[in-house]
Amino acid sequence: MSTHFQEDEILGKAYDARLMRRLLRYVRPYRAVVLVSVLLLLLAAAADLVGPYFVKVAIDRYIRTGDLGGVARISVFYLLTLLAGVTVRYGQNYITQSVGQRVMYDLRMELFTHLQRLAVAFYTRNPVGRLMTRITNDIDALYEMVTSGVVTVFGDFFMLAGIIVAMLLLNWRLALVAFVVVPALVGMTVWFSVRSRESYRAIRIRIARINTYLNENIMGMPIAQLFNRERRNFARFDELNRDHLGSHLQAIRSFALFFPSVGFISAVATALLIWYGGGQVVQNAVTLGVLVAFIQYTERFFRPVQDLAEKYNILQSAMASSERIFRILDEPLSVADSVDPVPLARVRGEVEFSDVWFAYPAAEHAGGDGATPRPRTGEPPLPDGTDEWVLKGVSFHIRAGESVAFVGHTGAGKTSIINLITRFYDPQRGQVQVDGVDVRRYPQRDLRRHVGLVLQDVFLFSGTIASNIRLGNTEISDEEVARAAEFVNAHRFIERLPNGYATEVTERGSTLSAGQRQLIAFARAISHNPEILLVLDEATSSVDTETEILIQDALTKVLRGRTSSIIAHRLSTIQNVDRIIVIHKGRIVEAGTHRELLARGGIYTKLYQLQYRDQELRIPKPVAGAE
Repeated sequence: MSTHFQEDEILGKAYDARLMRRLLRYVRPYRAVVLVSVLLLLLAAAADLVGPYFVKVAIDRYIRTGDLGGVARISVFYLLTLLAGVTVRYGQNYITQSVGQRVMYDLRMELFTHLQRLAVAFYTRNPVGRLMTRITNDIDALYEMVTSGVVTVFGDFFMLAGIIVAMLLLNWRLALVAFVVVPALVGMTVWFSVRSRESYRAIRIRIARINTYLNENIMGMPIAQLFNRERRNFARFDELNRDHLGSHLQAIRSFALFFPSVGFISAVATALLIWYGGGQVVQNAVTLGVLVAFIQYTERFFRPVQDLAEKYNILQSAMASSERIFRILDEPLSVADSVDPVPLARVRGEVEFSDVWFAYPAAEHAGGDGATPRPRTGEPPLPDGTDEWVLKGVSFHIRAGESVAFVGHTGAGKTSIINLITRFYDPQRGQVQVDGVDVRRYPQRDLRRHVGLVLQDVFLFSGTIASNIRLGNTEISDEEVARAAEFVNAHRFIERLPNGYATEVTERGSTLSAGQRQLIAFARAISHNPEILLVLDEATSSVDTETEILIQDALTKVLRGRTSSIIAHRLSTIQNVDRIIVIHKGRIVEAGTHRELLARGGIYTKLYQLQYRDQELRIPKPVAGAE
């Protein structure tokens, strides 16, 4: 079982004072409204409590004496009390529900704000579906607790206490007879709480497995169809679905047994009252009105008991949900702004790495760098929570306006350099500087405002083509959007779309080709006019020749006059850059122009030969004595 399923399995305590205090902080801004809700709830409970007493008065004072006027008056009072109770309960429900929605709105916004501030490393550790569950399902569980749990539980306890007091005041002997069944009621309630807890735990695990399997199969449907896996996938889904059905049926059996059992216990209490109380009425020791009132109070006594049994599980689930939510809110910012930041208004574009050592968190290798060797003798000790150095003492200097390409085998550490310049991560040793200042001194918003990034997998948001180019920057006009698209050769295909720049983009831009998405990414980068541009060129390998020519032309244009770093996999795309840096096993081993590196006959030459081994290429022979 995965750790994520194990986390969903934990239902937690039915009540955790620490978590409850923290949750109440979100209710505190609405405490005046909550107080009104509690008062209304008490009034509604009081209206319910006086009903049986009115019946007792009507029977003993007016019906037995034949006072029809008194019967009419008490009936009107009874009806008015019921109407008042309904009105008050409506107001209480409306207030409670609205407060619950506002509390969940505040909590959801705080959670989303914190998620936006967390570093990329957090998202490589946590699946998207799990985070979505926190923002949706777990928030809903808390909403159910706020609206149907805390306040109404208070009302249920008040109702129970009021009924017990009323019964004892009316006739303590009859009250003791009615309370004979309480031990059986308590035992049944405890049994139901335990069984339903187990059922909810099983349901939570199995629905998580179904969602995970559905997500995986929907995303991989073309592969499943290509390899004729439909029957096998159907069989596996049928197995998961049957497990889920079995868990629900178990929960249904518990409910189906509990509520009739409580009803039977209530009937036993009523029968005992009729037997004993009827004898008391015959002997004139108790009035008929008191007996009828007792029967009604007994019936009402069991309603809040049933509600409390259900709300026990609501409270238990909410405690577990709140713990999972607060675990995210308590996630520290691994990449945080300096307490004394240096404003970054204008950028020349000078980039420098000084003896940079970097390792990803354990069990994580973001950015696609793959695995690198364990630390060797002579290397500094690894920081806690990491398992291998990805960059080892890397130092280089990129002048303002210079274009530099980084090449090397998969796992060499190329993408990690991009991650450090953008400050998705911070190095454990050494410095990454922009314009002579450590990037950790700059506010992250300022730094990233001056850095453009064109990724291999272009992410398009829901919205229009134009909104995906400007990405919320309202200072970029429609004319500037079109100018940027035209500059990178994207204008022509955009104009051919049904609504041009107003064409709606489907999920992740699935209706656009890989090349079209790549051109939009270049237009996005150029429209924000960054002084530093970082490009990953893998995407050009999966497009047609015509689109590749357009992308290469766009790349040449956007690099002009900017400090640029290219993570190169296709060496044909970088032959005209100012400098090429070769990285091998986390270290810089070669640097120079395309021709200089070919002449040396080192790792770059081997990479070049490997890519073009099936073509007739003229590769300069190594210079004698070269490395």
